[in-house]
Amino acid sequence: MKLEPSPGCIQSATDILGNKWTALIIHELAQDTKRFGQLEKAIPGLNPRTLSKRLDDLERDDVIKSCNDTNSPSYRCYALTDKGQDLIPIIRAMAKWGEKHPCQKADPSWNIA
Repeated sequence: MKLEPSPGCIQSATDILGNKWTALIIHELAQDTKRFGQLEKAIPGLNPRTLSKRLDDLERDDVIKSCNDTNSPSYRCYALTDKGQDLIPIIRAMAKWGEKHPCQKADPSWNIA
């Protein structure tokens, strides 16, 4: 069984999802639009510098978009684009696999529901 229709399809997905924390950021944004501080609190262990870098990368790759928070225009918020929404089934599949094969070093305080 051929895994990808043409060479590079898997690489395209891993170029985005292969960075540490990226899948967790996408998971959080799948729930709702969030501000930087909300993402920071939602993902224990993710430092602000790394979060900022990942958000910049995801925005550059058109996976997320930034916008002004409607409640507080001086704050930026982040939301998934259509391209980002297309990653949700992959994130769900990763969560299902992780549930079947739990990692010993996973942070028990962080829960994908």
